[in-house]
Amino acid sequence: MRWRRSEKRPKWFRAVKRRDKVEDKIFKLENLKASKRHSQKYGSLKTFSFKAKKWREPEPLVDVFREKDKIVVVAELKGFKRENIKVQAEKQRLTLTAKAQGRRYYKSLNLPEAVIPEAARITYKNGVLEIQLKKAPEEKPLNKVAVKDAPQA
Repeated sequence: MRWRRSEKRPKWFRAVKRRDKVEDKIFKLENLKASKRHSQKYGSLKTFSFKAKKWREPEPLVDVFREKDKIVVVAELKGFKRENIKVQAEKQRLTLTAKAQGRRYYKSLNLPEAVIPEAARITYKNGVLEIQLKKAPEEKPLNKVAVKDAPQA
């Protein structure tokens, strides 16, 4: 006598197996729908979605420190060459631009105080860009002096 697979297992086993396949399909569809609806953000990573299936690189971290006579900006720009990094400073705005093969970075920052752009010191070492900007002297408002009428002669 020849043994057949169907005879080895009881009939209820096939029904359970079919039910498991249906549940797997439903579960996969639910996860697919949920992943299309939700986008998530983690730490310094830009928002991404499972739908796109593409992971973006983390956005470089930037810190601004206010010291007594200067403002220090520290930016993490790993993978960029010194020649490909541009820094533009205005009174209260700092713009960082970096380009590399297949990658770009742009960040515009509002500085806490006005600075002197010509007095900037920039260092780039081991992927860390440090910009030291000298604070501009505060403009003092003119003292108001009351004008009195001149005596009439």
